[in-house]
Amino acid sequence: MNAAASFLASRDFLIANRADYEGARKGFVWPRMPDFNWALDYFDPMAAGNERPALWIAEESGDTFRLSFAALAVRSSQVANWLRAQGVRRGDRLLLMLGNEVALWEVMLAAIKLGVVLIPTAGLLSRDELRDRIERGHVKHVVTGSRNAAKVRESVSLTVPISAASTRLVPSSSIWTA
Repeated sequence: MNAAASFLASRDFLIANRADYEGARKGFVWPRMPDFNWALDYFDPMAAGNERPALWIAEESGDTFRLSFAALAVRSSQVANWLRAQGVRRGDRLLLMLGNEVALWEVMLAAIKLGVVLIPTAGLLSRDELRDRIERGHVKHVVTGSRNAAKVRESVSLTVPISAASTRLVPSSSIWTA
């Protein structure tokens, strides 16, 4: 049984036994998946050709943004390729400070595809709290929207050597990385 099949078997067992705690606890077997990547091994194959809605964001203004599973898989792969081109590597720690927007979900899936350690962070953090999270988390990369870019730049400049600090705007998007 491959890693994806093992994952699905364990998931399906838990779903089937969701009302029987003792049965689920006694019968559950951890899936055997030494090289499993949820985004690559489960999400992308499930999303291939799948035009059902995967993401539907409704703003207070009434605006809505929808992406199918197929579109989200493609877009997250594009973001993963862009992140890789920026120097993001497997095992790196990436602080992600975005609201509930399309880019949040694209970057999360992209980071999972790359094997990056995600540190989700609220945009409400103060500069000192952000600096503390960057230091204690040994953060190597930050992705945020333009609303928090200045706060990130100030925090990064205090904790990252000048030679390692850089800020770029991803073309046609509101994602910043520092």
